[in-house]
Amino acid sequence: MMTWRNRAVDTSAKSVISKKWSLLLCIGCFCAGMLFSDRMWAVPEVKGISRTTRVEDEKLKLVSEGCATETDVKHESKDIMGEVSKTHHAIQTLDKTISNLEMELAAARAAQESILNGSPVSDNFRIAQSSGKRKYLMVVGINTAFSSRKRRDSVRATWMPQGDKRKKLEEEKGIIIRFVIGHSATAGGILDRAIEAEDKKHGDFLRLEHVEGYLELSAKTKTYFATAVALWDADFYVKVDDDVHVNIATLGATLARHRSKPRVYIGCMKSGPVLAQKGVKYHEPEYWKFGEEGNKYFRHATGQLYAISNDLATYISINQHVLHKFANEDVSLGSWFIGLDVEHIDDRRLCCGTPPDCEWKAQAGNICVASFDWSCSGICKSVERIKEVHRRCGEGENALWSAEF
Repeated sequence: MMTWRNRAVDTSAKSVISKKWSLLLCIGCFCAGMLFSDRMWAVPEVKGISRTTRVEDEKLKLVSEGCATETDVKHESKDIMGEVSKTHHAIQTLDKTISNLEMELAAARAAQESILNGSPVSDNFRIAQSSGKRKYLMVVGINTAFSSRKRRDSVRATWMPQGDKRKKLEEEKGIIIRFVIGHSATAGGILDRAIEAEDKKHGDFLRLEHVEGYLELSAKTKTYFATAVALWDADFYVKVDDDVHVNIATLGATLARHRSKPRVYIGCMKSGPVLAQKGVKYHEPEYWKFGEEGNKYFRHATGQLYAISNDLATYISINQHVLHKFANEDVSLGSWFIGLDVEHIDDRRLCCGTPPDCEWKAQAGNICVASFDWSCSGICKSVERIKEVHRRCGEGENALWSAEF
């Protein structure tokens, strides 16, 4: 009996102890679980709440800013537009300043080259300086060569005023006329001395820093415009050959009608074939640049006479070192304006025929600006015939002095 009872007590004691330990173990597990849960979830929940709070704060801030008075927004908009307007005005002013500086630089270069080379251009530059900022209507450059003394004399005897009349033309009408020529390959040679003697007698030459040659006409044209725009501030710059008859007053009136247009290219526009065959007149070595063989050139003014506005002459002056020269001078000039905002004006009065063509037109009251023969690219035998053309097709001397441009 004692043994059984003892065993019962022991069993009961062990059961009680087991229950206590179970209870303690449960409490411990519960506490551990709570501790673990806090560490795992408390921080993310706080961060989440913090982030949400920040986002909401930003939203509230944006909403509050958006709810600002419309007056503030309008003021800010006006301020921005004002700044944009000021910036645009400053850019325009800067562009004008740069353009003026480029013009002054071109003139300074022309003067420096003239002085260094002892060219008569320096005399012209001094005249331009002494006249201040005088604005001229046009500068007419008559393209000539060393061998063309008789042609020059025939022009002097017909449509080009001489002596005091030429000076009066410049002062009263704002028209400058000069024969344009460069130098020979042999500096200071007999050809140059002959031109210097002729210029000393007539004073009507514009000497260029250019070596004369038939294949160098494109380069000469480029140099002419660059030099002329540096020496004289004119609305237009004209190039004409020395075997063409010109009515100066009619030319001036024609150009004056286009004064308000900034970039004007005036002449008898054409688009002749690109000649790829070697040995023919007007052969174009770079014919392949114009597409397939047999193509035509782009529209450009015929080379006997054309005029360009001041902006275009200035463009040539500034960019002369990068403008490409084709074999034909008139083609080169036309190519320099491709891609520019230039107005091409086709005026057929700049390419009338010799009598009876120009005579009939004059009788009908439509006086020609220039007359020549297409078959000769100028007046055929101009030295002998230009006086006849002048007599039959000329506008009369009174027309020039009574003209108002």
